Amino acid sequence: MAYRDLRSFLAALEKRGWLKRISTPVDVHLEITEITDRVCKAGGPALFFENVTGYRMPVVTNLFGSRERMCLALEVEDLDRIGEELIRILQPEELPLTFLDKLKAIPKLARLSSFIPKTVKSGPCKEVIIRDNPSLEELPVLKCWPEDGGPFITLPLVFTRDPRSGRRNVGMYRMQVYDHRTTGMHWHIHKDGAEHWRNHRDSLPVAVAIGADPAVIYAATAPLPPGIDEMLFAGFLRKEPVELVRCETVDLEVPAHAEIILEGYVNAGEVRLEGPFGDHTGYYSLSDYYPVFHLTCITRRKDPVYSATIVGRPPMEDAWLGKATERIFLPLIRLQLPEIVDMNMPFEGVFHNCVIVSIRKRYPGQARKVMCALWGMGLMALAKLIIVVDEGVDVQNLSEVMWRVFNNVDPRRDTMIVDGPLDALDHSSPLPHYGSKMGIDATKKGPAEGHPREWPADIEMSPEIKELVDRKWEEYGLKGCL
Repeated sequence: MAYRDLRSFLAALEKRGWLKRISTPVDVHLEITEITDRVCKAGGPALFFENVTGYRMPVVTNLFGSRERMCLALEVEDLDRIGEELIRILQPEELPLTFLDKLKAIPKLARLSSFIPKTVKSGPCKEVIIRDNPSLEELPVLKCWPEDGGPFITLPLVFTRDPRSGRRNVGMYRMQVYDHRTTGMHWHIHKDGAEHWRNHRDSLPVAVAIGADPAVIYAATAPLPPGIDEMLFAGFLRKEPVELVRCETVDLEVPAHAEIILEGYVNAGEVRLEGPFGDHTGYYSLSDYYPVFHLTCITRRKDPVYSATIVGRPPMEDAWLGKATERIFLPLIRLQLPEIVDMNMPFEGVFHNCVIVSIRKRYPGQARKVMCALWGMGLMALAKLIIVVDEGVDVQNLSEVMWRVFNNVDPRRDTMIVDGPLDALDHSSPLPHYGSKMGIDATKKGPAEGHPREWPADIEMSPEIKELVDRKWEEYGLKGCL
């Protein structure tokens, strides 16, 4: 059974001892951040703050802060299985060449239709409806880091609709609270929400859900191809359609079982200075001008739970959301680049700064071909560093990867520097959103790639000696040394 809401996921965490309740009074101003940061860095549990000074709502953080919790959230034993299942639906084992083959493929594709979100008349998020003078002051919004421009809503699911196509988009964009009725809307120039805002001539309706079930939360972070509904994807993840309910003051649908819904709008052309913000890069993202969200209504449960995430120098909770994306979308990348064996987006690279891939190399220049192809795939265009290694290299082992890079690379021959778009949070580029990125080919080279000398073999012990030593290990008196 899919998690119906955030509460059912919290119950599952608590049942396994993966949630810690804190009854001591805590402050939204920096204190919750410092506690959560220490627990995140230590690989600790989800945190439920029951007694938040000045607020009636409890706060939960670090929901997804480990591989085990991420698997529990998406109800799988291994994150790789999600991408593999998706590929089995989208690409049958044998291409449907004949009419009969096409008929056989229909049931697999029909499974996707069973995940289409359905609209219901009402839901728990409508238990309390505040139309008259709604105020953000009742929410325990955290100020996370000392130099932040103010308190930020850090785990919002932002719903908009494309004014041209009418398609829904759900993204996760931080929201700085300016006052009781307005916030910033941190839409990066590359994101779909920003595109909707640019294409809207008047005010763009916006709804924000806080505290949904884990599949819905993850889906809002997923780099889906254009036109793919995040709520359909969430239905696929949870194996049940997401129930949506219509908003009170804007023409949008939101998760019926969410804890809190903020309804409002963003005016065309209206911007306000937002930031700084202690970001997932480990640095403060600088102040800049972003659209302004105006609150028109709050609907919520009678006893809502406020969910938040803390970002900062990795590893933090968002690193595990990123790791889920890496594993789920790897099979989709392989559809276009079948030579890719594995991929690692290391925590230290904060998603967009480093991507490591291993490939089955068959011809000269193939590593460069892979680099260029990856830079042409959606938000992978923002990757600042791509490292390519041979298929036998474990890309999840950074020590092994670096050994290959430090030993296999001739800088002039094996590096490629190109100019292109960069993430809005990249503080090192000379210009905002634009700069250089580098590809490093750490694969073995031959004469066809300008290496006329013989490439040396890896040092490896013979299998016979390995087996001999295995048998005699206790005889050597070394039991327990490894």
